[in-house]
Amino acid sequence: MKQSITLNRVTKFMGLGFLITLKSLFTGELDKEGFKNFLRKIVVPIASIFLFIGLWHMGAKSLYNIEAEYKIEKALTEQGQEAAEVMRACIASGDVSCQPNTLPSPAQVWESYKTLLRDHQVIKADKVAFAEKTAALNAKRVAEGKDPITYTGRPSFVDQIFTSLKTVFAGFLLALVIAVPIGVIIGLSKTLRSSVNWLIQIFKPVSPVVWLLLVFMIVKTMTKDSNSDSAFIISFISVGLCSMWATLVNTAMGVASVDKDYINVAKVLKLGPVQKVFKVILPSSLPLIFTGLRITLSVAWMVLIAIELLAQSPGLGSFVWEEFQNGAIDSNSKIIVAMFVIGGIGFLLDRIMLTIQNTVSFNKTSGI
Repeated sequence: MKQSITLNRVTKFMGLGFLITLKSLFTGELDKEGFKNFLRKIVVPIASIFLFIGLWHMGAKSLYNIEAEYKIEKALTEQGQEAAEVMRACIASGDVSCQPNTLPSPAQVWESYKTLLRDHQVIKADKVAFAEKTAALNAKRVAEGKDPITYTGRPSFVDQIFTSLKTVFAGFLLALVIAVPIGVIIGLSKTLRSSVNWLIQIFKPVSPVVWLLLVFMIVKTMTKDSNSDSAFIISFISVGLCSMWATLVNTAMGVASVDKDYINVAKVLKLGPVQKVFKVILPSSLPLIFTGLRITLSVAWMVLIAIELLAQSPGLGSFVWEEFQNGAIDSNSKIIVAMFVIGGIGFLLDRIMLTIQNTVSFNKTSGI
């Protein structure tokens, strides 16, 4: 009995409480309410996944048939019955040269996912081999004060994921560093809030394209004679400027809505301005600040993909654009793989921010 209780505690701690529910279900110890929770939290989500995959498969098959019939009909109209029969046979054979290029099925997307992983392993091996070949030469170049020779081959899909994550976190930190202090300052003064509100309302809805062009002009001028990576600088600054507004507004609202009793207590304790901000105002404003940070991180991830696509800088956005331009038979499948990866990473980033918010805040937030 004691071992069973210990196992249950460990299982709950590891976030695998559903295993206890399954055990109770098979042993007949699950009550009616527990069974309803089991259906709602486990069975229904799994069923919805299979339903989604099934609808996707049927939709892809339907579009495939429509496109195939169109290609056959076009061959019949332009070249005659014999050409139409040749096209029909070619499509039936699975020949890549004549396959309809439309919405891929779940199986095709899965195959593209495995292809991308295999491609990553090949590129990774090439990098290791290149490093081994140039190790002695690079050691000599470094000793002479010269820059080492670096690998210039194409990045893999996994490499581009990490590039995008690095860029989005740099942009997010920039947004945090700019928005939180300015939000605190604005929130402390009604006059300042009313005087800069028009500025916030004008810049908040500006498109990422406009921010990208503005940052591009400034950074290119400032780094004209520099060896720094201007593409990365342009991308993360654009991301930061696009996404900072939710944090700025929420921080200002949080500071402005701090209970006056807390401010009066700070006056009684004779706290200085800096102490008052860090010991009273910021702790009281944390729920709203973290709500703004969650929105900022989500917006940063969304606009990053668009900015990478427009700026042709390395990352997932660039990967999607290159596959779209490529037009290969598996390009659509790879784009959908990227779509799921982008969505999955966005979900994980939001969960991480929610966990941090619930850790440091008195007010627990539901996982919406």
